[in-house]
Amino acid sequence: MAIDINAIIIVGTLFVIFGIFLFFDLFKRNEKYAYIAYLVAVIPASTIWGLGYDPVLAFLILVILWDITLLRDTIGVYLKKEKDINEILLYLTLSILILLIISAILPVVNVSLQNYLERMAFFWLPNIHSEVVNFNPSIVLGFKISATLLILLIIIPLIIDIKDEDVPLPVFIIYIGIFIIPFLYISYIWLPEAMGVLTFLFSVVLFFVLLLITRSGKEAK
Repeated sequence: MAIDINAIIIVGTLFVIFGIFLFFDLFKRNEKYAYIAYLVAVIPASTIWGLGYDPVLAFLILVILWDITLLRDTIGVYLKKEKDINEILLYLTLSILILLIISAILPVVNVSLQNYLERMAFFWLPNIHSEVVNFNPSIVLGFKISATLLILLIIIPLIIDIKDEDVPLPVFIIYIGIFIIPFLYISYIWLPEAMGVLTFLFSVVLFFVLLLITRSGKEAK
């Protein structure tokens, strides 16, 4: 693909905008716009995708940007700064929804993108296990590792946030339910033939960790 200087400038500018929101707290404006970094991260990745580059590469870039933002917020939660796990999950969820909307529209607008994608319900997404499209193995491996790290960086702030808190056992079911879909996805990208078993294993491990780090509130004083 020929190098388009205009595209490079536009994508570079979008990364700069992401960087502004990533380090927004450094401006000491006492505003919570730093969370917008999750949403802004979708824009440069989607632009790269729309320009016709490897869609897995675009998704890899997006997940890396999310990883960086989550690492920032994980440090914020750990240091007891103004980082809230609920807002982290809210903005990340909104970002994923926006990505899904884009995945339903972009390949319809640019039909040539469908050559590298598979339709799943209303969404056009790259299938890293495709036998038709040969994606770069290094990019696929990078995506798998980055996506796995993303899930870990979501779970870690949660664990830090509720550590030593009074959490009744039924609430664990809600926490486990929240992570069923991420666990399914991680299991799928690594070992699709055993995704059900792996998801069950991950859920049990998370349940055990939550039991260890939380209290029922009924312990003897």
